[in-house]
Amino acid sequence: MTKGNAVIGQSGGPTSVINSSLAGVIDSARVSSVIGEIYGMNYGIEGLMNEWFYDLGRQSPRVISGLRETPSSALGSSRHKVKEEDLPKILEVLKKYDIRYFFLIGGNDSMDTVNRVEEYCRGAQYDLTGIGIPKTVDNDLFGTDHTPGFASAARSNMLNVMQAGMLARDMKKVDQFVVYQTIGRDAGWLAAATAMVRKDEDDAPHLIYTPEHVFSAEKFLADADRCIKKYGWLSVVCGEGIKYTDGTPVSSSQVKDKFSNTEFGAMGGASAALNLHRLLSSEFGLRGEFQITESLIMSDFVRALPLDLEEAYLCGTEAVKLAEKGESGKMVTIERVSDEPYSTVFGKTRLSDVAVAAKPMPSEYFNDEGNFVSDAFRRYMKPLTGDLPGFVRLERKMVRK
Repeated sequence: MTKGNAVIGQSGGPTSVINSSLAGVIDSARVSSVIGEIYGMNYGIEGLMNEWFYDLGRQSPRVISGLRETPSSALGSSRHKVKEEDLPKILEVLKKYDIRYFFLIGGNDSMDTVNRVEEYCRGAQYDLTGIGIPKTVDNDLFGTDHTPGFASAARSNMLNVMQAGMLARDMKKVDQFVVYQTIGRDAGWLAAATAMVRKDEDDAPHLIYTPEHVFSAEKFLADADRCIKKYGWLSVVCGEGIKYTDGTPVSSSQVKDKFSNTEFGAMGGASAALNLHRLLSSEFGLRGEFQITESLIMSDFVRALPLDLEEAYLCGTEAVKLAEKGESGKMVTIERVSDEPYSTVFGKTRLSDVAVAAKPMPSEYFNDEGNFVSDAFRRYMKPLTGDLPGFVRLERKMVRK
């Protein structure tokens, strides 16, 4: 194996466990026989091109261990889309610092970055091992059972919907509905996860709408009317990226980001939840709320799950193992062996199979109506979610008139 220095970066949106993956890479790289200096890209690939590097090898043990319990992106993140004209500069910097090991923690756009850099260096006859480490709360990476960060973000959403549902249920004489929007541009994993908090039939959420299904306003209003008549109130969860039959976002957003993705929420200047609220209010003349957390769930460390933190760390250590074996152009994967007891092994997949594309939820994870989840999805989620609070409600023991 070629000996040289390593560089690590974090890219895209943060998570409550991404720094645990960073700690895993650093700990393993420090004892590697082929890795010398360990550099950290300050602000992702932009930091590399500008030679903004942390000296990670000189960080104190207290700081490295503390990363495992620290949310957001310690290195600073970036959403820079690598252009063809960037690649010669990237290679120049890699050569200057004798960087032979390139690690990037991120989602599908980040995997595209690693893939392109690795391929360019190979074409230029520069020996570089590029490894991707999975990270995205959206859980939309191909090749892996789930992504570090998803379970904790899902739990954050679950507790939000659970508590907002209790509030809406008890306030139904004032506000008859609540619409909760979660992030998830192309896949509904986070929205669907909120179904795990529904224990009794009238518990929130009642309806869930995700990007995997075309949204129909008429069908939505019929679903809503049925729930309101049955329960006296309504809890709706929607993914930010839901669309109408013609592809128009329910949010009405027309704004695009650097990767040509439609911007939702604040950056798009509109939201699906707000428009669902308008539909309900206009149709039924009822009061209600819409709730949009945006990026808050990404770094909600108070609700981070120990399993998620541990798997994130191990993904980092596994990345170094792959690099030491010369497994360039790969991303670390988590492969589920069994649900009960929960058991996984770590594997690998080609970056080219992960880059850019988003993994939707399988059709068997939804009910026939497409407005809630199936038992198969509950089995998938159960090992990941952790225990939920055991809230109670008053027994229906009323005083006789």
